[in-house]
Amino acid sequence: MALLTLNYTFPGIAGSSIEKAFSHTGVVGSGDLEILMERKEQDGAVTVEVVTPVRGFDYIWERVLGDFVKESGIGDLSISINDNNATPFVVALRLKQALTEARGGTAHE
Repeated sequence: MALLTLNYTFPGIAGSSIEKAFSHTGVVGSGDLEILMERKEQDGAVTVEVVTPVRGFDYIWERVLGDFVKESGIGDLSISINDNNATPFVVALRLKQALTEARGGTAHE
């Protein structure tokens, strides 16, 4: 099965990155995904690379990711997502969990 790679860039808030230089959350399993976050100077931008086996949902990825960036107030961040058929709800939930962990907290707070 060929994987599709999607790349997005969103405006963010300069200097509003994560505590850790690098963070990893989740596993690539059926209906789930893993998220890697890396602090990266990008004039405030947030870049996202998604690797997924699912085609035709580019606009949904863009919407979910754009909402996440806007709502979380992040910036200067590089995000890599390895997807295995996660639903938009699972993506949004996992992004929030990953950000909490990357900011030095735990997902169970």
